[in-house]
Amino acid sequence: MKRIIIVLVLVGTLGLTAWTLLDNKEKVEAKVYKPDADLKVGVRTAVAELRNLSEETLFLGSFLPNREVEIRPQAGGQITQLPIEEGQLVGANRLIAKLDDEQLHYQIEALQVTLEGYQNDVRRYDALVKGDATPAINLERAQLNIRATEAQIKQLRKQIANTTVTAPFSGIVTQKMVEKGSVVSVGSPIAKITDISSLKLVVDVPEKAINQFRVGQSLPIETEVYPNVRFTGRVTMIGAEGDAAHNYPVQITVNNSGANPLKAGMYGSIANQNKLKTQTLAIPRQAILGSAKAPQVYVIENGKAVLKTVEIGATTNQYYEITKGLKAGDQVVTSGQINLQNGTLVNAQ
Repeated sequence: MKRIIIVLVLVGTLGLTAWTLLDNKEKVEAKVYKPDADLKVGVRTAVAELRNLSEETLFLGSFLPNREVEIRPQAGGQITQLPIEEGQLVGANRLIAKLDDEQLHYQIEALQVTLEGYQNDVRRYDALVKGDATPAINLERAQLNIRATEAQIKQLRKQIANTTVTAPFSGIVTQKMVEKGSVVSVGSPIAKITDISSLKLVVDVPEKAINQFRVGQSLPIETEVYPNVRFTGRVTMIGAEGDAAHNYPVQITVNNSGANPLKAGMYGSIANQNKLKTQTLAIPRQAILGSAKAPQVYVIENGKAVLKTVEIGATTNQYYEITKGLKAGDQVVTSGQINLQNGTLVNAQ
């Protein structure tokens, strides 16, 4: 009797467990998502159409001054005047420095006295030679002495002129190397003047893109310091020799702006458009699925997304050229492909 009771209890326990498991299974299955075959998936689309494909390439460089020079005197001596300061704008022929020229003036005065003596000798010898009272060679020597003295005076006047140091062009004093009272020698630097009335943007262009540029070509220039301002530059030089990496320097000259002044050393970039194709079938890059070797695209046909294999040609940052697999006017999916399968109903937006 006792065994029968135990058996009945076990059977009841197993039955209750089985019922519980079955009930849980039904509840779990009820919670599992079952896609509705008639539910449409929302996608974004674009139309395959004929386009003129052009590629925009960005080249980065830095601005160089139009002209820059270190002012070096052609004479030596003590600086008596130095009317400049760093950051000062100076005009062409503006005085930069004046060197002591007092001793040179004294030498000229002495030579002028000597010259007067030779000129008196010439007058006396001229009269004596006419009267055969002295050889003509004495007159010739006096005349030669006059020419030699005049040449010495000219040399001293040139040296005096060299003691006045002026700016060769308008610009900004970007460096002052000496102070008033300093003693300088011939050729030692006094100051540096930089002309930024126009600047030269120099960019390195790879070999494959160098033929996109030509001298005289106008190009838009953008800068980090003025992100919303576009400058216009002109290509003034294309390097004839590349570096070890086959990059060629291209120089673009741009006039400086008073409203948005540029400075030497700033970064600038140019965007050059290279026309790749004329009137070719193209679709947005976002429509392409898979790899470049086996590209595919979803095409909307009769309200369904149909997966098609295509072949691509030229590419830009925004579009792919389609050489096979599509025709003009086809509607391709550009967003929402992750929710699609071949034949999925779609709601194109």
